[in-house]
Amino acid sequence: PGPMRSASQALSAALVRRGGLVGGRWVEATASFPVQDPASGEELGRVSDCGAAEARAAVRAAHEAGAAWGRLPAKERSVRLRRWYELMMENKEELARIITAESGKPLKEAQGEIMYSASFLEWFAEEARRIYGDVIPVSAKDRRVLVLKQPVGVAAIITPWNFPSAMITRKVGAALATGCTVVVKPAEDTPLSALALGELANQAGIPAGVYNVVPCSRQQTAAVGEVLCTDPLVSKISFTGSTATGKILLKHAAGTVKRVSMELGGHAPFIVFDSANVDRAVAGALASKYRNSGQTCVCTNRFLVQKGIHDEFVEKFAKAIEKELHVGNGFDAKTTQGPLINERAVEKVEKHIKDAVSQGASIVTGGKRHSLGKNFFEPTLLTNVTTKMLCAQEETFGPLAPVIRFETEAEAVAIANATNVGLAGYFYSQDPAQIWRVADQLEVGMVGVNEGIISSVECPFGGVKESGLGREGSKYGIDEYLEIKYVCFGGL
Repeated sequence: PGPMRSASQALSAALVRRGGLVGGRWVEATASFPVQDPASGEELGRVSDCGAAEARAAVRAAHEAGAAWGRLPAKERSVRLRRWYELMMENKEELARIITAESGKPLKEAQGEIMYSASFLEWFAEEARRIYGDVIPVSAKDRRVLVLKQPVGVAAIITPWNFPSAMITRKVGAALATGCTVVVKPAEDTPLSALALGELANQAGIPAGVYNVVPCSRQQTAAVGEVLCTDPLVSKISFTGSTATGKILLKHAAGTVKRVSMELGGHAPFIVFDSANVDRAVAGALASKYRNSGQTCVCTNRFLVQKGIHDEFVEKFAKAIEKELHVGNGFDAKTTQGPLINERAVEKVEKHIKDAVSQGASIVTGGKRHSLGKNFFEPTLLTNVTTKMLCAQEETFGPLAPVIRFETEAEAVAIANATNVGLAGYFYSQDPAQIWRVADQLEVGMVGVNEGIISSVECPFGGVKESGLGREGSKYGIDEYLEIKYVCFGGL
C-alpha cells in the first residue's frame, strides 16, 4: 500500500499493512474499514475487514504451525523473539508514529510505549530458556515422578486501543516463548500497530502461522470474537478490555472450557494521607491521572485526600495541571495531552462532570471540550466530590480528576474498596506502619506506594474481583500459557 497520512505526519509504507496476516501471508478480505486519526478525524487509510471465515482460517494456520513451533528447542524460540525485539528497536520511531497517528497519543508517550512493548519480547526471549519442570520425591521405592510444562496450544489474543503495541507483546511474547501460537484481534480503532508487528515478525523469522492478525471493524467484532472464543482448536484466550466485554467472552469460552486470562476494567483510588510529601504526591497524581489523557486501565479514577492537607494538595495539583499539561496534536512536540479516542469518550467525560456539578462538585480547572476539536478535552479537576457521584462510582477513562475529602485512614480504605473491581491502587504516606497496613488492606492486584507509575516488564500485572483473572508480564505471566503434566514412572 501507499503511504498513509495523518494531518501532521506521513507514515512510511515500510511497516504499514492493510491486509490480515494469516499463515505468514497478507490476505485481503472482501470489505475494508477506515482507520482514522482521532486528532483530525482524517482517514489514515482502509484495512481489510476480516470476518468469521478469516478468523477460522487464522486459527487453523496457528494450529498447523503449533506442532513445529512447540518442538523447537527453547533456545531457537528465544533467538527468534530476540530478533523480533531488535527489529522493533531498529524501527522504534516509525512504530511510534503509527501509534500516534491511529490513537492520538503524544509522540513522546508513543515512543515510551514502543520501548515498553519491545521490552516484553526481550524479557520473554530470556524466559523461554527458563521453563523448568520438577522431579518430585515419592514414598514408593519403585516409582519416579516428573512434572513437565508444555504449551497450551493456540492462544487467541484480543487487545485494546489504548496501548496498541504493548498489549500485544505482553501477551504474545509469553505465548511464543512457551511454544504456543497466536491469533491476534486488535481493536478496530488501532489495527495498524498489530499489522506492523506482523511485518517485523515475518522479518525476524517467526515461522508462518505462529503470529496471525485478523483486523476487523466494530460491525465484525462480535462474529470474530465468537470464533476465537468457541473454536475447539483454540486452547487459550487472553483479553484486555472492559469488564462487560470480558464477561461475554468468558461465557463463550465456557462452552469448550478454555484457559482464560482477563485484564479488565479498573477504578483506581489514589489516597493522599496527612503524612504524605505533598509535592511528591502531586507529581505522582499528575503522572498517574493524565498519562494518555487519562485513557489507561491503571490510571487514577478517584483521589481521596485527607482533610489536613486537602486544600494544599488541591491548590498545588491545579497549578501543576495548568503549568505542565498542554493539549494538542500528538505530533506536536509540546503536547502532553492528545485527543480522546473518539467522541463517545468525550461524551462520557462530559456526563461525569455534569452529574458531579449538579450534585455540588466544583470545577477548579478545565471542565469543557478544548477548542482544538471535538475529541479534545481540557484536563479537569473537581473538588467537593462525594461517593454518590458517577465519577466516584465508575471508570471515566478520560482527563477528569475528582477529589474526595476524608478524615480517617479507615474511611479512606473503606471508600477505596467499595467497588466490584480492583486493578490498581495508589497511596502516599511517610508513616511506615501506615504504609504496611494500607498496602495490605487495599483490594487491588497492584499497589503503588509513593509512586504513580507502576507498570514494569519484570512485575506481575493484573487485578482482583471483576478486574480480571491471571497475571501478565514477569515470570508469572509465562505460566498462563503452560499446561502442567504429571508423569509417573513405575516398575523401577
